Amino acid sequence: MSAQTTVSAQSSPPSERRVVGNVIRGSIGNLIEWYDWYAYAAFSIYFSATFFPASDQTAQWFNSAAVFAVGFLMRPLGGWLLGRFADRYGRRNALTLSVTMMALGSLLIAVTPGYSTIGLAAPVVLVLARLLQGLSVGGEYATSATYLSEVATPGKRGFYSSFQYVTLTAGQLTALGLQIVLQQFLSHEQLMSWGWRIAFGVGALGAVAVMYLRRGMDESAAFESEKGTESRGTLRALAKYPREVLLVVGLTLGGTVAFYTYTTYLQKFMVGTSKIDVKTVTWINFFALLVFVVLQPVAGRLSDRIGRRPLLMWFGVAGALLTVPILTLLAATKNPVYAFALMTVALLIVTGYTSINAIVKAELFPTRIRALGVGLPYALTVAIFGGTAEMIALGLKRAGHESLFFWYVSGCVLISLVVYLRMRETSKDSALD
Repeated sequence: MSAQTTVSAQSSPPSERRVVGNVIRGSIGNLIEWYDWYAYAAFSIYFSATFFPASDQTAQWFNSAAVFAVGFLMRPLGGWLLGRFADRYGRRNALTLSVTMMALGSLLIAVTPGYSTIGLAAPVVLVLARLLQGLSVGGEYATSATYLSEVATPGKRGFYSSFQYVTLTAGQLTALGLQIVLQQFLSHEQLMSWGWRIAFGVGALGAVAVMYLRRGMDESAAFESEKGTESRGTLRALAKYPREVLLVVGLTLGGTVAFYTYTTYLQKFMVGTSKIDVKTVTWINFFALLVFVVLQPVAGRLSDRIGRRPLLMWFGVAGALLTVPILTLLAATKNPVYAFALMTVALLIVTGYTSINAIVKAELFPTRIRALGVGLPYALTVAIFGGTAEMIALGLKRAGHESLFFWYVSGCVLISLVVYLRMRETSKDSALD
């Protein structure tokens, strides 16, 4: 960014058109990042047999879910490293770095031979690729949440920051959309053999394109104004905000478990438990997530009018009370329309969290440690609870106690509800102001 642009950003608020342009450029990159991340979940039903020894289907799914969870272990490290990098060297530079790492991870998965060819080296390389992607996505969340919140127009921050989950879910939709296309042109055997590799090749190419796109983004004026400030992006500085760090953990716990249950795991749940055809399940997921995408900016704009806390309360109360009934009914149905309706209701509930979680966390921390403060505690919580949700669900299913998982999700949401009841309204006392 030129010196003239920097001075202009500091001296006067950017035009609405400029804000929209920055949000779009940041969001497209976010979409590709999350497409790469979710392509693993969407296509694992096809490639799990490639990377793991022959066994029963549930065991192979469990192994692929375990690797999915391993990727989450790197997210706290990514949240720390790239959050620190973003607070020190800029949001734009950190966003460009994160998408570069994601491209490398997707390329590794796309070209790695299977277990039958290279033996144990196949799952080892798969784990390494997911570790790299976990590092990337841990930093992506921290930096994109911070960037979108900082470049947003005051009074519309809930609306603009909601596009993080618009593009996050759009990335998942893109993965599902590609899966639908491939299912029309390739046989099940072809998808199992080599067709799934197309998804990761597309992700790697898309990430490379985003690397160049993000170089044209403006740096946020908030970051520019803090240049030269001491203790930017350090753990010592973050340690001065223990209450805010714990708030991020409490805010995230129930939301991440519910989100990954209703987006990532539900595909396998409908196939393995509800016994709905895999192609039909893909369509159910696609249209339900499409509704979910539309809900995000609507709820984000609503939070600008009535505050963030009422939406969090909606998620907490409805999630704690309705999770068990929704999953119980879904397990008992083979009707695709009924399954779609139940998934849509679940996603409507989760919207109370997803639409505003980025802005709520950004409003808790000052600029000099915002990316680190948002990213590190969030990534730790997601790694422990979100990343293991699918593995816990499949583990309980294998043990014959699948319904216990329904109560586990409900209990996690209940814990977050207690936090929502005790927290302040962040939009009224925002560190962004």
